[in-house]
Amino acid sequence: MFSYLLENYPEIPLHASTQMTVHNLDGVKQLEKAGFSRVVLSRELSIEEINYIRQNTKIELEVFIHGALCISYSGECLLSSMIGGRSGNRGNCAQTCRLKYNLIEESKNTNTITNSNNKITIDSGYLMSPKDTMGIYFLPELIKNGINSLKIEGRMKTPSYVGTVTRIYRKYIDLVYNNFNLSNDDIKKIIDIEINKINENTNLSDIQELMQVFNRGGFETGHLNPNGNQSLIYKDKPNNLGLYLGKIQNNNNNKGYLSLKLNNTLSILDKISINDNIYNVSELMINNKNIISASSGEFVTIGRAKGNISIGDKVYKIESSKLTKSITDNLDKNIKKIKLNGEITVFSNKPITLKVWSNSGFYNNLEYIVTSSVCPEKAINSPITKDAILKQLTKTGNTEFEFEKLDIKLDENLFVPNSILNDIKRTALLGLENLVIKNSSHNLEFKNNINIVLNTNNIDKNIVNNFTPSKSLLLNIINSELDYSSLKHFDKLFIPLKFFNNSNYENIINSLIDKYDTFIYLPIVIKDSFLKSINFEKIINKYGIKGFVISHISQIDIVSNYDLELIGNYSLNVFNNYAIHYLKKDGLNSITLSPELSIEELSGFNNQEIITYGKIPVMTNQYCYLGKTNKCYKNCEKKCQNNNIYYLNDRMNCNFRIIPDSAQTITTIYNHKPIQISNKLIGINNIRIDILDEKINEINNLL
Repeated sequence: MFSYLLENYPEIPLHASTQMTVHNLDGVKQLEKAGFSRVVLSRELSIEEINYIRQNTKIELEVFIHGALCISYSGECLLSSMIGGRSGNRGNCAQTCRLKYNLIEESKNTNTITNSNNKITIDSGYLMSPKDTMGIYFLPELIKNGINSLKIEGRMKTPSYVGTVTRIYRKYIDLVYNNFNLSNDDIKKIIDIEINKINENTNLSDIQELMQVFNRGGFETGHLNPNGNQSLIYKDKPNNLGLYLGKIQNNNNNKGYLSLKLNNTLSILDKISINDNIYNVSELMINNKNIISASSGEFVTIGRAKGNISIGDKVYKIESSKLTKSITDNLDKNIKKIKLNGEITVFSNKPITLKVWSNSGFYNNLEYIVTSSVCPEKAINSPITKDAILKQLTKTGNTEFEFEKLDIKLDENLFVPNSILNDIKRTALLGLENLVIKNSSHNLEFKNNINIVLNTNNIDKNIVNNFTPSKSLLLNIINSELDYSSLKHFDKLFIPLKFFNNSNYENIINSLIDKYDTFIYLPIVIKDSFLKSINFEKIINKYGIKGFVISHISQIDIVSNYDLELIGNYSLNVFNNYAIHYLKKDGLNSITLSPELSIEELSGFNNQEIITYGKIPVMTNQYCYLGKTNKCYKNCEKKCQNNNIYYLNDRMNCNFRIIPDSAQTITTIYNHKPIQISNKLIGINNIRIDILDEKINEINNLL
């Protein structure tokens, strides 16, 4: 899409979305070279990684500062698509990450597991549901280091959320600028004092207001903290928690009374949540006396609250009436209208004319004149008056205009039907609207410089039936217990980068490279710090590598100077021929098409590769489910280094294999079942088979 837009409409600035998974300097430079004006960085970057990118590029950078956090790198999540047909890449994410999962450990050592199938549950809950990010304390670094834009997540949020969060962040951005000459630490001390002050109109502090409008078990710094985050996930509840009020100490369910000691303020018209049931606070008492509001520390009784309620249940305030009022009072509910001036002439034996103009914004110095084909007639009974004309013309209804001043020039004793006035008014307003659109539009010329030849779907079945496609084999895992020397019936071998950096796999790799053209299969994420540790030239020379599988556009420039074959991975999300055209122009020899394409859509491509078998990676996470962290730490149990197998088990009892990689604290989650596509239905030239846990005989049978 961006290659098409930049080629045909270069005047329009383009911003690279977080869906493009831009997580390193090479990715930013690639898009800067392509012609983007701004890049929205992946939310998985720390403040140090953001600063490194900022210091080495001049393109505008945008950073997420507050709100909901995807557990997966955006643009690299196929979970909703693969299990429910709702693609996050196409804007239809079902948020399956916000559901409950069990973390299953399958041990190869039967002595350590007590149940018969060697599987135990080691964690459960909303294991893929991160807390919302709050980055107020990182504002000094981000602003001083030249980040151009701060992004607040607000999809499907309420006006209270939008009003509260934007107001508070505006306040603390200004606070940083007003104290710009102070050190970052000193500014953070000021922020810490200010954010905990109680606001008179809401009885809440700024931090409490942010938590009140939306939080998932409190806030975290997301991935911004370079020291790592061991509290990224809140596994008890996936949606808004609100402010904790306390535990129920007394309960009379028959009368609908419950009592508790407040940990926060509570008022009439607030909304509370108990066991995910919502109640409006319509009766509030202290010592049997009705009150309007109560403070933290007071023992209160809430009336008219019946349902599934027990002593010990937790009560949360999910909406503050005072906070909502503070926002809604500042909302201008009136439609903003363009102020118009007008002049109408209604003279005997002359066509009626109406001139409209405005001094507002884009309309300044523009005017539109309408001349009616109708001349007014002499009145028989009731001649039209200036007041009647004024009343009819100033009815602008749902248009964006309203008359501020209307000059009426009228001869005496004339008759004009209201329908004529309405027609001339409608024509004038529409004319002025079209005039400003034309005057403010880009003067763009469609160039259509990209010459794309689309393949037809009329494939000769005889050719397909007698054609043997080229086959590639990806070994997602290399199992030292298997004898890979007996593999056969394929042309290209893809081995993940991590195995080339591990001497334990040297003999296995050497047994394969003499028989097959071997490619380094690059991971989707290669951060700048990890890139510095990789010696590609050494690996290429040692193993006689034939090429690379490129998993992200940032990797093209990283490896292009080695003059080897480059194959684009499925993770480039190639949906159309424009993408293929751009990537081939940039040096790729072939592309593995997106597994989100249908059989019919796949038939429109020539000489590309499709995955015909394999468990597709549905997520790439900057998070380890075993260590419960987004960055490895010293006292971790290092479960990722044992021989056990781990799954995320969902509510449908499907097991999603997870493979952690401690090199960058990345976890790859694989679909619970493999895709299987017959190449004879497609007529594609190159097919790929992805292997995860299959044995040698299974692999050969598949091939």
